Amino acid sequence: MSGKLQWHHPGGKLRELGPEAVSDAELLAILISPGIKGRPAAQIAEGILARFGSFKGMANQPLSKFLEMKGLGDVKAIRIAAAFEIARRIVNEVLANHEKT
Repeated sequence: MSGKLQWHHPGGKLRELGPEAVSDAELLAILISPGIKGRPAAQIAEGILARFGSFKGMANQPLSKFLEMKGLGDVKAIRIAAAFEIARRIVNEVLANHEKT
């Protein structure tokens, strides 16, 4: 097989190439999949990142800011909030363990 591989969903790309090969927008698209009629998850994810600038810019936003965005309903916004809370807890655990040493 030659040429550039194509994935129908960034989850396939992550599975085949690993998480390091997936862009921020693709990671976000995995969380918010599926999109809505006329607006795929990748396009919604790109819009979110354009609005907030980065994951860091998204991290402390209230849930209401995500719910204002077309293509994000309660379930998708809650998935994003849960992912950031998981990340926060990991960071807090790492920092707590670092302080003990």
